[in-house]
Amino acid sequence: MCSRYSLTSPPEAVRAYFDTRNALEFPPRYNIAPTQPVMIVRQSATGGREQVLVRWGLIPSWVKDPRSFSTLINARSETASEKPSFRGAMRHRRCLVPTTGFYEWTGKPGSKQPHLIRPRNGGLMAMAGLAEHWVGSDGSELETMAILTTSANAAMEKIHDRMPVILDPKDFDVWLDCRPGTATHVLDLLKPPPEDLLQIVDVSPRLNNPRNEGPDLLPEAFRPSGTG
Repeated sequence: MCSRYSLTSPPEAVRAYFDTRNALEFPPRYNIAPTQPVMIVRQSATGGREQVLVRWGLIPSWVKDPRSFSTLINARSETASEKPSFRGAMRHRRCLVPTTGFYEWTGKPGSKQPHLIRPRNGGLMAMAGLAEHWVGSDGSELETMAILTTSANAAMEKIHDRMPVILDPKDFDVWLDCRPGTATHVLDLLKPPPEDLLQIVDVSPRLNNPRNEGPDLLPEAFRPSGTG
């Protein structure tokens, strides 16, 4: 599963990588956790890609009261097209989740070691996501998302048997185009990434607490330039 990730690239770098028509202003975030506001990239209704803020933790449109529903932070790519919670989003609301790396843990409770899984050459990558739009009986609205996961590749298997689906930029258009109203043509994208794409870096155990934030969670060699 994916329960924590980072987005530390400057807004303009995110805009350029995802070729969006807007660039949301945001500070570097080293410890993004479920229920927090997060950025996704989706196809705009008027054409082109747009960045929008949603809440991490998908709430299906049929839920009556979000307060009594356990939000869904991940969706298994192998079954998402069939599950009532995800099948509508798989057909109509696919999105990209910008990230500079995600985290996974090894070890026993109380002494878990967090690891950052990042692009080997640094920079950005895109996790495959599903977005949902919930509307309450009182007219209140809530936009949410979940991250699609797949089986781990050989490098990732050392620490976990699952990982986020990482999409190649050449596949962004196909993934985001929901006009066909089906997901059958994108299922072949939901696979582990190439073995040489990612590297695994041990990070500070302070990351275990989602309230902790900042570049000092990472080893100095892996902090963005200018952060010390």
